Amino acid sequence: MDNPIWGNGIFRKKKKDDDIFALLKDIPIFSDLIPKEIAEIEKIMHRRVYKKNEPIIRMGDPGLGMYIIVKGSVEIIEEKKKGENRILAKLKDGSFFGDLALLDESPRSASAIATEDCDIIGFFRPDFLDLLYRKPKLGIKVLFALAKTIGERLRRTDEMLMNTKEKKVAKHHG
Repeated sequence: MDNPIWGNGIFRKKKKDDDIFALLKDIPIFSDLIPKEIAEIEKIMHRRVYKKNEPIIRMGDPGLGMYIIVKGSVEIIEEKKKGENRILAKLKDGSFFGDLALLDESPRSASAIATEDCDIIGFFRPDFLDLLYRKPKLGIKVLFALAKTIGERLRRTDEMLMNTKEKKVAKHHG
């Protein structure tokens, strides 16, 4: 993406054959919302099409928001020096990434690259903050669901680290 703020590549969601409403209902951050609330979230989503091999986000760029794959596939990649990249995840339709950027603008810890043509919707931090001020009850519901999702990921990461540590200790003593 040439413009990390999605400059001229942004367009508001238009009515199409696919059902973004149903997709949002399946995303954990929005799954507890009632239809009226999801419709409010849907209004502030941004939609963009990415071509195969086009970067969606780049490691080191400021975090602007989260992305949801409507259609297509994306690889989350840790870019190393000397071009040695490590694939961290392969994501498909209905997957989301970058949600931590809704809380802060820290640099991205990985890149996201379209591995085929993709239809992506973005939920950006400025829109989320505006929602918190305009509709605080809805914003807080989303914020708590976001905290829960990030907490679950952190617990899984802790478990993986503990398992890795135990394997290293067993290998060292074995």
